[in-house]
Amino acid sequence: MADSNMVDIYQELPQAKGQRLKFSTTSPFVPAFVTSSVTQASDPAEIYASRIHGRKILLENPVRESRTKKEREEKRKRRIADKEKKKLGVIGRREAKERGVWKLDERQAKFDLFLPLHHLWMGYMSELLGLPQPASKVPTIKDIPSSSGMHPKLVKADFHGSIMTVRRSKCASLIGLSGIVIHESENALRIITRENKVRLIPKQNSIFAFAVPVYSTLPPTHTSDSPFPVPTAEQAKTTVLDSPYIEFELYGNQFRFRSADRAGRKFKPKETIELL
Repeated sequence: MADSNMVDIYQELPQAKGQRLKFSTTSPFVPAFVTSSVTQASDPAEIYASRIHGRKILLENPVRESRTKKEREEKRKRRIADKEKKKLGVIGRREAKERGVWKLDERQAKFDLFLPLHHLWMGYMSELLGLPQPASKVPTIKDIPSSSGMHPKLVKADFHGSIMTVRRSKCASLIGLSGIVIHESENALRIITRENKVRLIPKQNSIFAFAVPVYSTLPPTHTSDSPFPVPTAEQAKTTVLDSPYIEFELYGNQFRFRSADRAGRKFKPKETIELL
């Protein structure tokens, strides 16, 4: 005898002429379907409320943006950034080169004219590295600040105004050149020598040396909010090499970045072999 509860799934669907499928808000489909399907759970309504209600489910993969659209968006952002720069009066490297911003007149190419910039850099180093005030007694090795703590700050520092000396280079004519850095680009340093000559030195395949004062050149009462003091007539003629200093070597091949780019760059300590 056939079971009366069995249903033939292959039988034809009954005719439903003139009838429409209706959905009622009193019994939504999803909660009713979940509660009717989860029969083994202790409380199907609680499962729906905690796991399904209020959650968004993606039924298909979202449409990816095309490469052309991304390029258009990037160009639009660049145009907006360029307009903002023009409003602020900021010029780019190409425009600065066309205008000859970094070309010095012979009357301006004087070493003494850039000594105030060098003194400003020494004050900047004193504040950046937290250099101690000059000791009243005879200085010892313990009084000299640790150079290992200076390295992370120096790689991100600005070197405009520092005195750079070429120690080694593949170009023999560059060895021994020394002067105040008046412009630093990604691949070169422009310095003015004591002979009032402007020289452009490539960073690639060159090793530089620069000095940092051992003691602070700022007065003890100086704070970060106060301006740097104006040096006296005697101090204005001196450089960092005329007082106790610490000398560092700078490998140009690993330092080919602009000063603005170095400020936000993370440098990792790596061993290097420079065969010059």
